Amino acid sequence: MMLLTRNRARALAFVAFAALPTAAVTGASAQSLDSIIQAQAAADREAASAQERVSALNDQASDAAGRYRQALADFDSLTRFNEQLRTQVKSQGDEVASIQRQLVEIETTQREIQPLMQKMVDKLVEFVKLDVPFLAEERNRRASNLQEIMPRADVTISEKYRRILEAYQIELDYGRSLETYQGKLTADGAEKTVDFVRLGRASLMYQTPDLNETGYWNQNTRSWVVDNDYREAVLKAIKVAKKLGAPDLLEVPVPAPHAEVQS
Repeated sequence: MMLLTRNRARALAFVAFAALPTAAVTGASAQSLDSIIQAQAAADREAASAQERVSALNDQASDAAGRYRQALADFDSLTRFNEQLRTQVKSQGDEVASIQRQLVEIETTQREIQPLMQKMVDKLVEFVKLDVPFLAEERNRRASNLQEIMPRADVTISEKYRRILEAYQIELDYGRSLETYQGKLTADGAEKTVDFVRLGRASLMYQTPDLNETGYWNQNTRSWVVDNDYREAVLKAIKVAKKLGAPDLLEVPVPAPHAEVQS
């Protein structure tokens, strides 16, 4: 019994002795494992930080590339815009030069057209004075109005020219129309109311309302001629002019052309 007890004690001591190195080794391994884990964690953190820096650099690079592409697009747009501006500036410069030339031409034209228009007015006044004396008051008033506006600065050249042409057109229309109107005729110092009838500028006739007197204007002698032989013809012409009769061949007095003798 005692022997067994001693053997058991030796065995326990052996076991305890054998266990001592293992416990020591296990403690050392645990410390080494913690170091490894800590090192790995530090490495992971460093890797994560490095990845963040790489990602940030990639973002910066992408942002820089985007700004570069936008800068190129802006440069191209500005280049085209500047080219358009250069074209517009050149066009405006050409237009300014054209306007300046036109202003010079207008000034020259004004200097040249003023005397021409004055001459046209003077000729019209003279023409009305020497023409067959139909609508004398109306035509003389129109010519006088033109004389009055010619020196006026408040009437534009274009308006003056328009009114001169209008007057000439009216005179031109007189030469191809048939017209009748009532007016005053003065002959031999006496004035009487008569019905005038005009066939263009070829013949100007008159007739009293009571049909007792008929006559015509003799352009050669510049005088009125009483000729009752034309009573029916003039009466017919008056009716046609008033649209009271159908257009027909009219027999009217037409003085023969008279050639002036040159002295």
